[in-house]
Amino acid sequence: MQYKDKELLRFTTAGSVDDGKSTLIGRLLYDSKSVYQDQLDAVEESSNTKGFDYIDLSLLTDGLKSEREQGITIDVAYRYFATPKRKFIVADTPGHIQYTRNMVTGASTANLAIILIDARKGMLEQTHRHSFIASLLRIPHAIVCVNKMDLVDYSEEVFNKIVDDYKAFATKLEIIDIQFVPISALKGDNVVNKSKNMNWYKGGSLMYRLENVHISSDKNHIDCRFPIQAVIRPQTIEHQDFRGFAGRIDGGVFKTGDSVKILPSGFISKIKTLELNGERLSEAFAPMSITMTLEDEIDISRGDMIVRENNSPEVGQDLEVLVTWMNINPLLARTKVIIKHTTNECVAMVKELRYKIDINTLHRVVDIEKLQMNDIGRISIRTSKPLFFDTYKKNRQTGSIIIIDEQTNETIGAGMFI
Repeated sequence: MQYKDKELLRFTTAGSVDDGKSTLIGRLLYDSKSVYQDQLDAVEESSNTKGFDYIDLSLLTDGLKSEREQGITIDVAYRYFATPKRKFIVADTPGHIQYTRNMVTGASTANLAIILIDARKGMLEQTHRHSFIASLLRIPHAIVCVNKMDLVDYSEEVFNKIVDDYKAFATKLEIIDIQFVPISALKGDNVVNKSKNMNWYKGGSLMYRLENVHISSDKNHIDCRFPIQAVIRPQTIEHQDFRGFAGRIDGGVFKTGDSVKILPSGFISKIKTLELNGERLSEAFAPMSITMTLEDEIDISRGDMIVRENNSPEVGQDLEVLVTWMNINPLLARTKVIIKHTTNECVAMVKELRYKIDINTLHRVVDIEKLQMNDIGRISIRTSKPLFFDTYKKNRQTGSIIIIDEQTNETIGAGMFI
């Protein structure tokens, strides 16, 4: 299988401060031979400068100077690597409560979350918070890594207690698939290679699980959603009548000859052709980026959506959204914002702040006047034109929005339709 044809797994790491997230990713990169020699030389030199008697692999991901000085992660660091089986994009997200927005950013596109727990400390407040955010963002798979097993003498009892505690807590979550692996990121136990120090553990290493977790069914292949990104009109003699509609399929499977409906006009037509990089396809599915042509001449533009005739998304202007607020200025009712949804963009008004969620207890806090930075809460908004959307639970692409400041064009929030 060629590199470009490999399946891509996006995963995020989460855990409390000093649980070893950056060290774990460094170990994955190092043991999977995904580190260039000059990077490794720089990390060795930096480790020696700090007086360590080992290579500090966390320095492979902690790229900011302030991160290296404090030994913590502040921003979201993305790393790319590959094995013979799969390609990976990993988001190393910060553990501090004041960087909740960074974790939401890193987790929003992930197929899988690695949740680290320090074997000495067990489950902490941050474990609950990050697990809740992973559940909130509908990440379908989670691997709970009990790290620093070398500091508890590779104890099976310690591992089993943490597994039992997490399973009891996980009954509140909506994560479909949860697995548990005892590891030592520093020593390399059960990260890429199986550990000889934990013969009692019969499961696969972390890398084995990452390579073999089944993700092909994570996309919604039932509800057909094709937001139009651009209309292609070549304006050449050879193709003077060509009108193609380009974009990324956000759900479902489209086939030539299918009867489809165009939103917002409601016109019905049939798919004439599907093309990918100039090659004709008989069918196309999420998340492929394609060009579609229709049998009828219909006025379609960017922001419109092509769906199945009898399977339409919700259409509306009065919307209920669960939002993560990312701006230093608080969100107040009656605030005017710009909403970006799939390929659509419009002005909206925040009508009401309904409640915010206490991430530690998962309880709702009502009668609020504002949402502060890193708060997660439910709001109602009114858009200037109808949007075509699904609930986030049904489709992560058509069920999400970003909120933009009208004055500065800065992204100030991320929302999910509920």
